[in-house]
Formats: sequence, structure tokens, C-alpha cells
Amino acid sequence: MFYTCGPNEAMVVSGFGRSPPLMIAGGRVFVFPCIQQIQRITLNTLTLNVKSDKVYTRHGVPISVTGIAQVKIQGQNKEMLATACQMFMGKSEGEIAQIALETLEGHQRAIIAHLTVEEIYQDRKKFSEQVFKVASSDLVNMGIGVVSYTLKDVHDDQDYLHSLGKARTAQVQKDARIGEAQYKRDAVIREAQAMQEKVSAQYKNEIEMAKSQRDYELKKSAYDVEVNTKKAESEMAYQLQVAKTKQRIEEEKMQVQVVERSQQILLQEQEISRREKELEAKVKKPAEAEKYRLEKLAEAQRLQLIMEAEAEAESIRMKGEAEAFALEAKGRAEAEQMSKKAEAFKQYGEGAMVDMLLEKLPLMAEEISKPLSKAQKVTMVSSGGSDVGAAKLAGEVLDIMTRLPTAVEKLTGVDISQATGNPLRVH
Repeated sequence: MFYTCGPNEAMVVSGFGRSPPLMIAGGRVFVFPCIQQIQRITLNTLTLNVKSDKVYTRHGVPISVTGIAQVKIQGQNKEMLATACQMFMGKSEGEIAQIALETLEGHQRAIIAHLTVEEIYQDRKKFSEQVFKVASSDLVNMGIGVVSYTLKDVHDDQDYLHSLGKARTAQVQKDARIGEAQYKRDAVIREAQAMQEKVSAQYKNEIEMAKSQRDYELKKSAYDVEVNTKKAESEMAYQLQVAKTKQRIEEEKMQVQVVERSQQILLQEQEISRREKELEAKVKKPAEAEKYRLEKLAEAQRLQLIMEAEAEAESIRMKGEAEAFALEAKGRAEAEQMSKKAEAFKQYGEGAMVDMLLEKLPLMAEEISKPLSKAQKVTMVSSGGSDVGAAKLAGEVLDIMTRLPTAVEKLTGVDISQATGNPLRVH
């Protein structure tokens, strides 16, 4: 069976299989019925009102002291929890609080007995720390931790504290009156001293003023003498300085003129150099550039002419070779043709020759009349006994043609007129 508890409670499981007993502060646990037992113990904070009535202090004065303490069983510390379980298991929260209260009260009484009323009343923090320290070391052995302890009240039935307060009050009042009287006395003394210091300071101030006036007059006289001397020296120095300044100004003027002349010469030299450079840039450089351009142009033309001549020579050479080759081929062809014609002429005899001459007569006539066909203007003068105009020209051509048989006969030995009169038989 499962059992649970809150954070303000602890469970202790004992019995079969639980040796030592299992302690759980805030959680759950499984318990076997009949063979295991579960018990609970409170972990709540307990507020204790610790009263100690009529406890005699170290000087035998009976006082009553009331303190407030907060205590609890430390569930997070397993050893303290085990100790608390051994001592308080089965006890109620009130019984645990009573045990802790009696322990705290005993320690509080013991500490009161070792202190005086004044120590307890005037230094409550020290008293609380002593009670907390002593009680904590004792309650830890029970598994209880003291969370806090403060002193709430201190009183007595003998009016000791009241009397102590009266005495202190009287002492304070006496001290106040004495302090006031001393303050007034010191104030009067300081006031008299201040007045004395004021008068003394006033006299000293007047004396100092007189001394200052005297020193001022003496120094003023000395300063006047020195000033007048300096004025005279200054005037003389001024005149001297004026003369020196005029002389220096003249020297500076001369120097300026020299510098101006030097600058003019320098400017003239620079102008000459500029003009030389300008002439060089405008005339010499362009002339050199033009010369260089013409030289390069002439060189280029020379190279062009050389290359053109070489190209033309090469072209002529190649053309000549081509023409020679063509003429050679033509010659070989004509030779071959003439050879074949010769063989044909041998076979056909005069008839073939006459036939060839007759074929060539139109060409001859064309060649004879060609000069006349190219003439743009022909002027004829007639003597009155012959034809004029186109008939004359045609007659001239025909006259030339009639002379051809004679020329052919002289060249070849063949009489065309006779050859044409006899019938030829061509095989």
C-alpha cells in the first residue's frame, strides 16, 4: 500500500526488510501491511514564548525576561531526523514544543545569571546571540534546530530599571546643563577673542595701509625718476632709431632695386629661354618632324618603287615565260599545222594552193580596206576626168585587188587566173 506525506511531515517505515527504518521527509512510500509499520513525525516550525520570571542576575537583582524562539525538526538532515525520531516518535507537536521550551528556558535563565541588568538591557543583541548559541548546541543533540531567537521584553518588580533610567536621565540632564553652560562660556570667550582680533586686525590694517602709502610714495618718486630717465633715453633712442630706420630703409630700397633688377634680368633670361623654346617648338621641331616625315615618306616610296619594280620584273618575267611558252606551243602547233598543210599540198598540188588563196582573198580585201574604214573624214579632189565619191573609193580597192594575182604569182609561182580557168579536180 502506498502512503504519502507533505513537506511539513516525515514518515518512518519499520519492520520486515527495513533495518534500519526508512525515513522519508515529504514524499511517498510503499508499505507491506502486517509485516511493516509506518509512523509520522511533524516537521512544522514551532514558535515558543520563553518566559523566565524573577531570575537573579550576577548582582542579585531579580528580573523577568521574555524571549521568542522559532524551532523545528530538521527533516533534510538525516542524522538529526533520526535523532528526533528516536526522541520524539509517538509524541504530539505540543509535547515536542514543551520539551524544546523547557530546554530554552533553562539556557535563558543560566545566561541571565551570568550577566548584569545593564548588560541585558543595554545590549539585547549580545544577549540574544548568547542564548541562540547555547540553546542551538543543546537542541541539535535532540534533532531540533533553532531557526531564530529574539529578546522580547525585560522588566522587574523592584523598579530597578526605572531607577536606572532616572539616574541616567538625571545624568543626561546634568550633562546637558553643563554642556549648555560650557557652550555659553565658550561663546562669550570666543566673542571677546573675536572682538580683540577684530580691533587688532583693524589697527594692523591701518598700519599696513600707512606703510603701503609710504612705500607707494617712495616707490612712486623712484619710479618717476626712472620714468623720466627712461623717457629721455627713449627720446634719444627714438631719434637714433629714426636715423637708423631711415638708413635701413634706404638700404632696403637699394636692395629692393637690386632685387628688382635681378628679377628683371632673370625675367629677360626666362623670356629669351621661353622664346628659344617657342621657336624650337614652333619651327625647329616641326621642321625636324617634317624632315623625318619626308625621309620616311621617301624611304617608303623608294621601298614601294623597289617592290613595284621587283613585282613588275617578276610579272614581266612570268609573262615572258608564259608568252614564250604560249609562242612555243603555238609555234609547235603552227609547225605541226604547216607540216600537215605541206603534206596536204604535196598531195593536192596547185589546186589546194589556189583553193587556200581564194579563201584568203576576203581577208586580204578586209585588211586593204581597213585603213579606209577608220578614216573619219576623206576629202577628194577631182580633175574632172574620173569618178568621184564612193565609186572612186570602191574602184581604188578593186584596183588593189586586181594586183593580187601578180603578187601571188611572184611569191608562189602559181598563176591564179590560169588556175581558175582550168577546171581542178580535187581528190
